This record gives sequence, C-alpha cells and structure tokens, in this order.
Amino acid sequence: MRKVVCACIIVATIMLDFVSKTWISETFYVGKIVPIFPGFNVTLAHNLGAAFSFLADEGGWQRYFLSGLAIAMVIIFSIWLHRTPLKDRCTRLGLSLIIGGAIGNVIDRFQYGYVIDFIDVYVGVHHWPAFNMADSAICMGTGLLLLAMRRNA
Repeated sequence: MRKVVCACIIVATIMLDFVSKTWISETFYVGKIVPIFPGFNVTLAHNLGAAFSFLADEGGWQRYFLSGLAIAMVIIFSIWLHRTPLKDRCTRLGLSLIIGGAIGNVIDRFQYGYVIDFIDVYVGVHHWPAFNMADSAICMGTGLLLLAMRRNA
C-alpha cells in the first residue's frame, strides 16, 4: 500500500468523522434518540472523557491530558507507518485508520472540549457506550493490527 494511499485513508477518515459529527450536531440535541432498527439508535452525546466516558467527571484537566496522549500516539503511529514496508498492507491500513480516528477525536477536544458521540448500539436494555466514526476507525484499525501481528508471528 503506497504512502499516498495511506495519506488518503487518514484524510478520508478525518473527513467522514467531521462530516458525520457536524451533521449530528446540527440536527440533534443532546439526548435526542432516533431508533434506526432494533439494536441501533442515533443519539447525540458529549463525551468529556475517554472511552466509555472514563475520566468524564474530572473537572477539565482530562481534556488536555487525553489530547496530549492522542497526539503522542499519532506521532508514534506515524513513525511506525513510515517504517512499515509497503507490502505489509494490513498493518499500514490499520495504522492509517487509527491515526485518522485519533486526529478526528483530537479535533473535537480542541474545538469543543469534548468528543461528539452519536452511535448507540444495544441489546435489550443493555447499551454499549455511545461512540462515533473516529472510534469505529480506531477499533477497526486495532483489529487489523492484531490480525497483521498474528499473521507475522
């Protein structure tokens, strides 16, 4: 996978995340729930913390800590991506998705002080914490990295 392809995946991930969050923010109010089909709703949520709202009630310092951590990871993963052979497509795709997703969430933290979440998946009355397209890209990228590591082991 060529470097320009990785750059396009990173930019596309950031843009898809940005456009989806902008549309949700302009269309919904916090707490509004729109059922799409059983097990899937769209709802606007503002996440002040990290995954699963971890650190959300901490008073504000977590915004800077989580942003700094994400920026550090983007730098580390960008170096890893740069050093990964072109033929290792699975690793390169995974890293590109993680980088794009991390940048998407950092943009929210800088712009709003929180991350915009809107995807609500549930089974019965048990809801997974709301998430967004950036989170989805990070999860898919992590899965691809694990797959690549397993194949290369």
